[in-house]
Amino acid sequence: MTEIVSTTPGLYPLPDWAKDDLSRLKGHQKGDLISGDEGAEISSVYEEARADVIESQRAAGLDRIVEGQLRWDDMLAHPLAVHDNVETHGIVRYYDNNNFYREPVVTGELTTDGDVPDELDAADALTDGEDLQAVLPGPYSLSELATDEYYGDDAAFLDGVADFLAGEAEAFDAETLLLLEPSLVTDAPDEGEDERASEAIDAVASAADAEVVVQTYWGALEEKVHAHLLDADIDAVGYDFVTDHERNLYNINEYGTKDSIALGLVDGQNTLVETPEEIRERIEWVADQTANDFETVYATANTELFYLPTNKFEAKLQALSEAADGAEVQL
Repeated sequence: MTEIVSTTPGLYPLPDWAKDDLSRLKGHQKGDLISGDEGAEISSVYEEARADVIESQRAAGLDRIVEGQLRWDDMLAHPLAVHDNVETHGIVRYYDNNNFYREPVVTGELTTDGDVPDELDAADALTDGEDLQAVLPGPYSLSELATDEYYGDDAAFLDGVADFLAGEAEAFDAETLLLLEPSLVTDAPDEGEDERASEAIDAVASAADAEVVVQTYWGALEEKVHAHLLDADIDAVGYDFVTDHERNLYNINEYGTKDSIALGLVDGQNTLVETPEEIRERIEWVADQTANDFETVYATANTELFYLPTNKFEAKLQALSEAADGAEVQL
């Protein structure tokens, strides 16, 4: 029997009241001033906002609760941007959209610093028995978003980033770990580098005591990249069925996939809210079009959700939860 699990990739939009408070306290804009050592007033705003988004997930009935990553002004680059051995330089476009982050320049060893585990612990204290899902950038994407001035070459840098993330993953307790790897699609690794990317993902996944899902998005993986990703000891690959359902379906049917799967079925960047019926039909369509006997299907948004207004974000949470509750997947 296939289990349908409703969840999200995290990186939520700040509640409107929190934007106002942070603007008053520090002129808050995406990419501004988050250093990991905010003052008491700013920390208090983030703590209250975290409680808000956890309550939103609880009210929607999601099967996995994320911390929300509201402090991640630099989006996926955040874990490096707050590290002691990383300098943040100029503003850089975040993939191919109108969001920006500060360029993290690595100037020393990427030792484990506990920033993400601390956030997850804070989230755990606010839950009432719900299953937690941790969110991390995947090692390949994080290395692609950063600049190396310490490790010396791309392979050593990727290994250093993977070791850093593995240390973070080892330090927290969660039911599921979602590794976000959009760069595997948008900046596909070259020959040889694709195998190293898979090994880096494997290193992070092996350190986590959780079900590990690698979420890819903004398109479909190149065939060789997909094949190497399947070599990693992960539990599921996430496919963006909003951006490119045909090529993702081709990869699954031509090369197989893991025993579980994550389906990016809700548009994380579009304010149009999908109905539970539409999401349910998409889940069932993928099941009908594949021959796999999936253990778990993670129904999720295709990208991070910080692009959305709060009301649309909350509506999409509700739709995902209702869709997963009513889906009938015959495999």
